[in-house]
Amino acid sequence: MAFRCSDGNLYFFRLQAINVRAFSVLLIYYKEHIFNWGEIVSAVPETISEGLTRYSIGEKLRALRLRKSMGLVELGKHTGLSAALLSKLERSKLFPTLPTLLRIAMVFGVGLDYFFTDERKRRVVGVVRKKDRVRFPERPGKTDVAYYFECLDYRATERKLSAFLADFQELPPEKTKPHQHPGVEFLFVMKGSLEIKIGGDEFILEAEDAIYFDSGLQHSYRRLNQKPCTAVIITVP
Repeated sequence: MAFRCSDGNLYFFRLQAINVRAFSVLLIYYKEHIFNWGEIVSAVPETISEGLTRYSIGEKLRALRLRKSMGLVELGKHTGLSAALLSKLERSKLFPTLPTLLRIAMVFGVGLDYFFTDERKRRVVGVVRKKDRVRFPERPGKTDVAYYFECLDYRATERKLSAFLADFQELPPEKTKPHQHPGVEFLFVMKGSLEIKIGGDEFILEAEDAIYFDSGLQHSYRRLNQKPCTAVIITVP
């Protein structure tokens, strides 16, 4: 049997005594593994499926995404996974492998234990080492971004806030992209000079300055010169 795949090549397979269900699983695994940069999901026997269902992994994935007001396409850009696959994971039509689940978890700043820990035994202490942090651009797939960020609290599985380390970039004023999100935001400048616009107001912050504001208002950041500028940002909820 032959298939012409997305890379334009023709691939041949020898299949013997394989039923329709197994064949569909093979296609999903082969396509995602080879042609979608390691996007791997697992189709599992019914007994294992029942065991995984009690963890409500799909529901937790959906809750994390909606809490960030993020669409499936946007999450796909952050993770490199297709929106169609993410939808199936959220609906528990497929179960993610651990590397795939970790890739999604890191976007939301949670650890794998968030999905498997008993709700009554959630950890209230989480230590994040510098060497373990992952750097993300403000907007996935873009190079002209206002800042890169690292999650500072992803190991705390039951968080009341979100904390990030932001490394601001030099960017022309016309390229800044205002954004907004529910809740409030606190920003503490560690070094450098930062311009922040909130609604119709503009503020200049220097090292060790801090600002608290309603993040439901449109706001944007911009480094003012070529010197490095970093800040700790805390958002609630």
